[in-house]
Amino acid sequence: MDFGRVTPEELEKVDFTLPPDPKETTKVLKAAKSKKQPVFYFGCAKWGRKDWVGKLYPPKTKEADFLNWYAKYFNCIELNATFYKLPDEKTMNVWKEKAGENFMFSPKFTAMISQTRRLVNAERETDVFLKGVYALGESLGPCFLQMHPSFGPKNLDDVKNYLDYLPTDLEMFFEVRHPDWFKDGNLEALGNVLQNAGKGFVITDTAGRRDVCHMRLTTPTAFIRFVGNSLHKSDYQRIDDWVERIDKWVKDGLTHLYFFMHQHDELHSPELIKYTIQRINERCGLDIPVPVYLYEQESKGLFD
Repeated sequence: MDFGRVTPEELEKVDFTLPPDPKETTKVLKAAKSKKQPVFYFGCAKWGRKDWVGKLYPPKTKEADFLNWYAKYFNCIELNATFYKLPDEKTMNVWKEKAGENFMFSPKFTAMISQTRRLVNAERETDVFLKGVYALGESLGPCFLQMHPSFGPKNLDDVKNYLDYLPTDLEMFFEVRHPDWFKDGNLEALGNVLQNAGKGFVITDTAGRRDVCHMRLTTPTAFIRFVGNSLHKSDYQRIDDWVERIDKWVKDGLTHLYFFMHQHDELHSPELIKYTIQRINERCGLDIPVPVYLYEQESKGLFD
C-alpha cells in the first residue's frame, strides 16, 4: 500500500501516538458489552505473493495453491481483487472452497461504485457486487467501501442515500481519505450517519496520514488497516500500542476485531502479523493460534 508512505528521514519524525477514544466510541462498546469472548480475525491484504514461496509457502508451490496455504496461517483476507473487477459467483465459490471452513473474506467494493459513480446511480453495479460476494456464504466477512480521496464532506448526503440502498443486514465498513472529513466536526457527522445505519468505520494507521487513525467506532466491531514500514523499529512499538488499545476495547465491550496487515513491501507482512497475535494473546489472555511458518519448520528439520 502506497497510501501514507513517507521517506526514511520523515519516518523518524512521525508521532505515532494513538489518539484517545472519542466518548461516542466508549458508548458504542459499553452498549454492546456481553460475557462472550470477542472474535478476532487477523490477515493480510493479498495471498498472491510469489516472494512468499519458500518463506510462507512451500518451495515450488504453484500460484493456484497460494490461497490454500495462506488459509493455513490466517483466518481472513482483505479481498482487494473485487475492487478492480466486479465479483462473479463462480470465482467466489472457487476461493471459498480453497480457503475452507472458518475463514473470512472481506471484499472491497468495486471501484466503479466508489471511485467512478461515487455512490450515485450505482445501483446496478451494487447489485452485481452483492450477488457475487453473497456466493461466499458463511465465509463472507465485512465488506468495505473505500472512497476516492477527493470525496469530501459535501458528499455526506450521497453517503446517506447509498447506505439506505444497502441491505440492512450487510456488514459494511466505510473509509474516507479527504482531509476535510477530519476537521470541523465532519468526522462526527459521518460517524453518526454510519452508526444510525448500523455500518462501521474503517480505521487506517499509516505514517503519512495520522488523521485517518481516528478511533471512532460506530459498531462494536473494529476494522483496522495497519500499514507498517518493512519491520522498522517503530512497527513493533505501534503494534504494542494497538494491543493496549484493543485490550481496553475488549474490556469496554468489543465483540469482533478485523486486523489487516499492510506493508509498503508486503514481503514482511507475515512476520508482523505473527508478532501482533503473540502480543494480543499475552495482553488479553487469549489463545489465538500463532502462525508457524514454513521457514521456521524447516529450521527445526520438519521438512527434511
